[in-house]
Amino acid sequence: MTLFRAAFGAALLVTCIDQTALATTQNVIFNGTITATCTLVVVTNGTMTVSPDLQSLSSHNSGGSAGTVTLTTTGGVSLSVDPVTTTSAPAADVTATTWTPTYSASGAHTVAETGSASSLTAPGASLVSVNLAGTKGGSNRFAAGSYQATVTVRCE
Repeated sequence: MTLFRAAFGAALLVTCIDQTALATTQNVIFNGTITATCTLVVVTNGTMTVSPDLQSLSSHNSGGSAGTVTLTTTGGVSLSVDPVTTTSAPAADVTATTWTPTYSASGAHTVAETGSASSLTAPGASLVSVNLAGTKGGSNRFAAGSYQATVTVRCE
């Protein structure tokens, strides 16, 4: 009987070894959410020059240059420039200046020069050119000295 049990156990073992294990699988699901985002990085600051009649101080005048900002977005955002709130002028300039910021964009987003908000629906990277013009009215003129104004570029 012991011999029979040993032979039966060996036969059962050989049968089990010859059988493949049953496979089982499970799916692992991954979810992700990206909110509408936008990053802005200043590449260069702008330069304003005065017009021959001394009534315009602008990055559009001869010798002036736009400031540049790189923009990278997922899309679903709005691009704009805020009104100028921070300025400095020489003490001799006592008359009012009207500041007008504008921008344009090229690259993944094409925006013609504007001062209004633009909707950016597609993802991508663009170069934003920021311009600023200061103007004097009537017989007022810009005085000699250093001027500075800050334009805030907004992407939200």
